[in-house]
This record gives sequence, C-alpha cells and structure tokens, in this order.
Amino acid sequence: MPDHIQGLHMIRIIDKVLYTASTVTTGGREGSGVSSDGALDVRLSTPGSNGTGTNPEQLFAVGYSACFMGAMRRVKTPDGVRVPDDASIQAEVSLGLAADGGFALSAKLHVILPGLSEQQQWALVDGAHQLCPYSQATRGNIEVAFTVA
Repeated sequence: MPDHIQGLHMIRIIDKVLYTASTVTTGGREGSGVSSDGALDVRLSTPGSNGTGTNPEQLFAVGYSACFMGAMRRVKTPDGVRVPDDASIQAEVSLGLAADGGFALSAKLHVILPGLSEQQQWALVDGAHQLCPYSQATRGNIEVAFTVA
C-alpha cells in the first residue's frame, strides 16, 4: 500500500478498495443513522442525556474492538500463537473536554486472551496495533491504551 506524506503526517493511500460503508445520518447526536444496505438502523442519543439511542462513542468502541480482534487473528507471531476462540475485547471510548476548550476522544482496549502467556498476549496486541486500520487512524490523533488479561 503506498504512503503519502502530507504536512507532518503520513497518509496511507488505499491501493485497492475492499469494502465501502455508506450511511446517512440526520439530526446529529439526537438523530438517526441508516446504512445503505439497511443492515444498520440506529437511533442516536447524546451521552448522558438519558436518551434511548446509541451514541457515536459506543459505535466507535464496537467498531474499533471488532476491527482489532480481526487484526489479532491475522497477526503472525514467531512462535505461531493464535487467538483463542474465547478471546474478547472490552473497549472504552471516552469523550471529554480538551485543554484548548474543544472536545477530545480517548480509547482503552482491554484484551482478554485466555490460556496465553503475557508475552504471547502482548505479541498479538502489538502486532494488531500495527495492522488494525482503526489503530492506524487514531495513532497520533487520540490517546489509546491497551491492557491484557
């Protein structure tokens, strides 16, 4: 995949599109979102509003953790360790105020890989963090932390 330098950031350019998601959102955080294929039809709510919908941070947490799990399954480690079938990821995405008065996100992924040593767990996490498109998109843009168990 070719890379392109823009300003101080390296941008990864798509060489071959594998999938494109298409959605329409109306009403912002108190609205709704629908995918073009109808598989996703979600009512949105602002975090802490006691609304009945899902908020964008929840959607981001699910997307990031699902993508990260997929990336871990593709990682090749020197000792050939594989992701156990009962592996899971607890993702937390926080929305907060930044020092400059704007808003910021942070993410924490708690990766649970039963039956693997801590060294094997970190080998999978480190490899997935390099491979996962969500990790690549967030790198240098938001704080991301990992733990293993």
